[in-house]
Amino acid sequence: MDRGDWPDAVSYFGEGRLLPMVELGVRRGELSAADVDLTRRVVEALPDLMGRAASDRPARVHGDLWSGNVMWSDDSGACEAVLIDPAAHGGHREEDLAMLHLFGMPFLDEILDGYESAHPLKAGWRDRLTLWQLYPIAGHCVFFGGGYVSEYRSMCRSLL
Repeated sequence: MDRGDWPDAVSYFGEGRLLPMVELGVRRGELSAADVDLTRRVVEALPDLMGRAASDRPARVHGDLWSGNVMWSDDSGACEAVLIDPAAHGGHREEDLAMLHLFGMPFLDEILDGYESAHPLKAGWRDRLTLWQLYPIAGHCVFFGGGYVSEYRSMCRSLL
């Protein structure tokens, strides 16, 4: 993925993440030109889909945050999360939360409460989960194909 400087979250996510992943899926034979067209329609709608979150400043994100990359330690006497196997980059802070939702995470409500108490999210963040989940599902299309392709298409259509 291009690590270029993106002027805003819309460009970063659409041109820097989502379209390149879908185009890679086409080159690998897992996705089609119609999927690129569908993705372009989503990218065109990103300003509306992101709403106020489009103006968020970049944040350091884990980049592959699912339950398998979260370990728990109680060495300090309190249970603490230890994050492993990062694909860290400057992104949008809602991305990691969307991945936790996508693949399921024990104690997710407690994690979200802690996150909200430290850095409250903008209104409507739950409505944007599907949007941020497009990238990891597109990645799963590229690497695993199968049912992820129909899931990706369905998610895109639900956003339009």
